[in-house]
Amino acid sequence: MPPRPESADILLIGAGVASARCARMLRRRGFAGSILLVGDESALPYNRPPLSKELLRGEASKELAMVEPPDWYSRHRVELVTDVAVTELDVAALRVRLSDGRTVRFDRCLLATGAEPRRLAIPGGDQVHALRTLDDAERIRSAAQAAGHGARAVVIGGGFIGVEVAASLAALGLRVMVLEATSGLWGSTLGEAISEWARGRLKEVGVDLWFGALVERIGPNGPLVGGEALPAAVMVAGVGVTPRTGLAEEAGLTVDDGVVLDMSRAAAAGIFGAGDVARVPHPLAEGLAIRVEHWHAAREGGELAALGMLGEAVPPPRAPWVYSEFAGQMLDVVGWAPDRDEERVLGDPESGRFAVAYLRGGRVAQLALANGFVPVEMARAFVEARLEASELEQLAAA
Repeated sequence: MPPRPESADILLIGAGVASARCARMLRRRGFAGSILLVGDESALPYNRPPLSKELLRGEASKELAMVEPPDWYSRHRVELVTDVAVTELDVAALRVRLSDGRTVRFDRCLLATGAEPRRLAIPGGDQVHALRTLDDAERIRSAAQAAGHGARAVVIGGGFIGVEVAASLAALGLRVMVLEATSGLWGSTLGEAISEWARGRLKEVGVDLWFGALVERIGPNGPLVGGEALPAAVMVAGVGVTPRTGLAEEAGLTVDDGVVLDMSRAAAAGIFGAGDVARVPHPLAEGLAIRVEHWHAAREGGELAALGMLGEAVPPPRAPWVYSEFAGQMLDVVGWAPDRDEERVLGDPESGRFAVAYLRGGRVAQLALANGFVPVEMARAFVEARLEASELEQLAAA
């Protein structure tokens, strides 16, 4: 006879910041039912931003990356199951099957399965490190330490992860080369002023950049670019992530570059979503559903999903906010501007403290802030108000 199915009032799938913040909000709002949090990693829920920074550089312990202290879950009656994956989701029956063979019924469920790094689709691409988990960070740090001071490291991709990893490897004493396929850092999406500022700061700490670099293959000693071999003791790729939508697709949920949610953060009756896998209607995108890959979106999304689960009013999402730290510099990007009509620089890039405003239709759609040019909350409010370009002087004078 098969084992009797277990049950939980609320099931949280994915042991990341989205699930942990959802559980926290549920308890804060007075929810007294049972909560089960299931994750396929062996670690407790942790924050990913330190992976490419303090943890990679060995400046912080794994414990400091945890979303909550270990005893928080028992104190708040959240049952935590780690190192177990959800292998099947039955939306109609409100039931899941776990990789350990158990079946769990639930009333409401959060899909927070996250994303996984894109792999290099070139010969030898499997030899290159990717960074997504605590174990990944430890492997890269161990490889850097084994290579020794002055060894060459190559980072493929000049986006947020690539830039942060490159700066951290340089801090560990390696000579670093970043290979970026486009003409600027962050895939040229932040424009020339931000890219050139970052390029100068990276060069100061020993990171070289090669733009327009198309990696053809990974040889036994390093990548091949334009027929030129680049010997490297450590190789890391940061070429984006792909949302982990397999469970949702097999369950028949609507998936389009992420699990499509409504304004209550629901994908179907009883099924909610948050984090890197979630695609949510956004007022700054004229109601189109967008997906934001960053810690703030996961944190805020988990909290809003909790409100949806409780049947409370769910406020619209805030302006997206992505932050980065590299080579002693800070970069905050607020808003949403997949395209723009104009870019305006506020302040002096030479000083290292400035901003770039990205305009669409005469209004400020996005702001990139170097080293705290203005407080982030002020920038968020400015973008959310859809203020006109003529009002940028107020921001510059703040």
